[in-house]
Amino acid sequence: MHVSCRTIRVIRVLLVDDQPMVRAGLGLVLRSQPDIQVAGERDDGSHIVSAVQQCEPDVVCMDVRMPGTDGVEATRALRAAGGPPVCVLTTFSDDDVLWAAVDAGAAGFELKSSTPENLIEAVRTVASGGTWIDGTLLGPILDSYRRLARPGHRPARLAALTDRELEVLRLMARGASNREIAAHLSVAETTVKTHVGTVFSKLGARDRAAAIVFAYDSGFVRPGG
Repeated sequence: MHVSCRTIRVIRVLLVDDQPMVRAGLGLVLRSQPDIQVAGERDDGSHIVSAVQQCEPDVVCMDVRMPGTDGVEATRALRAAGGPPVCVLTTFSDDDVLWAAVDAGAAGFELKSSTPENLIEAVRTVASGGTWIDGTLLGPILDSYRRLARPGHRPARLAALTDRELEVLRLMARGASNREIAAHLSVAETTVKTHVGTVFSKLGARDRAAAIVFAYDSGFVRPGG
């Protein structure tokens, strides 16, 4: 008799937070899932690149406010080093640093007070190459974007996108990864990557999160729509 075994892809997570109790709670939630492994923990963002080299995580869950090297600076360092995607963990009192985290290259934004289910989904989404923005954080992120980024010529930038590029942007704004977009559009993933790169270039966006914020701020995509 032949018995087939399904291999589960395990997502390795590095937790970075200065509060031991918070790390313990996050770890408890994540370790409850068979496809998630906590590969390591750090209490601040210093030496984040070497920590990633040591732990080899697929995603970093990063607190924004920490003594020493904060989450924004650590995220920026990881981006410069070509490190794994970062899911920022924040509170409502961190509104003023949300756009800074987007600009630094964070791919996910989740409230510390959110449900375990949301945290797990955020980790899976970001690890798969998608972008996750907790619905309650979208408004504060847009406010920070409008206050700090000073974007201009939004209609002209959107008008520069082809119909296919607009569809890719819409799917990105819903959190879809390149693989999921490719399946939805019935095209190769390499084709999607080309479209995504072109969208970034035409919008003047550095990455997925920035493009998604632009899509919502311009009114092209509406929350819950």
